Amino acid sequence: MTHVPDVVGVIGGGRMGAGIAQVFAGAGAAVTIVESTEAAADTARQRIAAGLRRAAEKQLTAEHPDVVLGRVHTVTALTSLPPSTGLVVEAVPENAAAKIGVLVAAEAVVADSAILASNTSSLSIGELGAALTRPQRFLGMHFFNPVPASVLVEVVTGPATAADTVDTVLGWVTALQKVSVLVRDTPGFATSRLGVALGLEAIRMLEDGVADAASIDRAMELGYRHPMGPLRSTDLVGLDVRLAIAEHLHATLGERFRPPQLLRDKVSRGELGRKSGQGFYDWPA
Repeated sequence: MTHVPDVVGVIGGGRMGAGIAQVFAGAGAAVTIVESTEAAADTARQRIAAGLRRAAEKQLTAEHPDVVLGRVHTVTALTSLPPSTGLVVEAVPENAAAKIGVLVAAEAVVADSAILASNTSSLSIGELGAALTRPQRFLGMHFFNPVPASVLVEVVTGPATAADTVDTVLGWVTALQKVSVLVRDTPGFATSRLGVALGLEAIRMLEDGVADAASIDRAMELGYRHPMGPLRSTDLVGLDVRLAIAEHLHATLGERFRPPQLLRDKVSRGELGRKSGQGFYDWPA
């Protein structure tokens, strides 16, 4: 039976990073979260504690939340990653320079045998990996929000990714009791490309007055059996995140991914979705 790595590093303790850390700790790994400040590290730990309590309330874990949380450690320097780390998952914001910076720094700390992964939802794995000394040990592990409840992990292979790296990571995804899809390194991969296309068209429909947000979402939920409509999904992802991905896809794949003005306007007003309390829907605290 495949097991997760004994020691895992997660760079970034935001909503996605904390979720990734939670599922690996829940599967038995010792997890080190790297954050920029002590305050951010404390917030990440609080996110994981809350997630573990919810899992326990729903009887989704056999272990006490405090036992799992005991396997999670936080640090504020990449140099503090344990040398025995077998997997490092980068989960910082969608900025290529920032991602490259933390990946290069992490690679210098961990063993040559360690695998590095990016949680990017759209940036080129080949371009990120080109800055590394061992690009054959690097690929994309695109988790979905909320990570503990989402089954899918999109595994993205770069041009230099070795076959044994892919096989190992696919086994780890299975050990997390999740399902992988293996895709080639292309703009937006499979999920972001399709998800953003649907989301942008839904925003254009709202912009054009075709229907209100709830009706557009309900049409996809009931008519096409989508578990969540594209506008509510955009609120959960974050309008700023969706805009950044759309701008990248617009630059690489053309006009069909041009961000609607309504999306730009909402982001400029700070209406970012659930995390800000307002997006296409109101989100009470």
